[in-house]
Amino acid sequence: MFSILYGIASALSWGVADFAGGLASRRLSLYLVVFYGYIVGLLALFIAVALYPELFPEPKSIMCAGLAGLLGAGSLLVLFYSMTFGRMSVAAPVSALFAAVLPIMVGILTQGMPASLHFVGFGFALLAVVLISLGDSQKPFYLESLSNLGLPVLAGIGFGGSFIAMHYAINGSHSVISLMISSYTIGTLTTFFFVKIRRETFSIQRKSLGIVLAHVFFNVGGNFFYLQALKTGRFDISSALGSLYPGATVMLAWIILKERIYLRQWIGIVAALIAIMLFTM
Repeated sequence: MFSILYGIASALSWGVADFAGGLASRRLSLYLVVFYGYIVGLLALFIAVALYPELFPEPKSIMCAGLAGLLGAGSLLVLFYSMTFGRMSVAAPVSALFAAVLPIMVGILTQGMPASLHFVGFGFALLAVVLISLGDSQKPFYLESLSNLGLPVLAGIGFGGSFIAMHYAINGSHSVISLMISSYTIGTLTTFFFVKIRRETFSIQRKSLGIVLAHVFFNVGGNFFYLQALKTGRFDISSALGSLYPGATVMLAWIILKERIYLRQWIGIVAALIAIMLFTM
């Protein structure tokens, strides 16, 4: 039961982080928001590990966590880049679908088949991820051309790979903060070099600090809760629950920004609630 609560908490935290990051991107480049999210989060993690010392994790766990950071940061940059010249209504759900499917497949292969109700829950969770991620597009979802799906699919595989790598990092380890430091260090370096290659300025206005810090706080929280979910429950269920984070982002945009939620997204939110209910049975 604790793993379910941790999985839900990770989805809510990541959803709030994405909402704050979206607001910050109205003042900064999306790539800069990602970079500052990693570097400030890394500094916060160093402070946390100094206040709450942990046993140093095994080299294998550190390497897996670093790989998770590389795949996560790289996939996020690839997804944002694909959105600059492609349809967001295609890129977002395709990447989200692959990010959710891969961990579920690995979880079933390594941990065996889940209970029948949990298996049905995976179906509702995947449906929820796609429908909610379709965003505000008023056009029906269709595949314009296979060439437009290359980068979104690559981003989704990278996100899924990041979930899988972190699963193997936390397996048998109790050093949650230290593993997050490893992941955030590689993520920081990856985003730094990307921003540097694009020759963007690293300056940030003081009025943007608050919303960037909110993005950092909830993003770190989402990663922490996700690792706790991995420690206490099945990998595939934890990943499926964590993948529901777009629902929290959409709900916040509806409540705070008064943005419209389309029928397909409402259906997706209901599907997410059904999935959560099935996972608890």
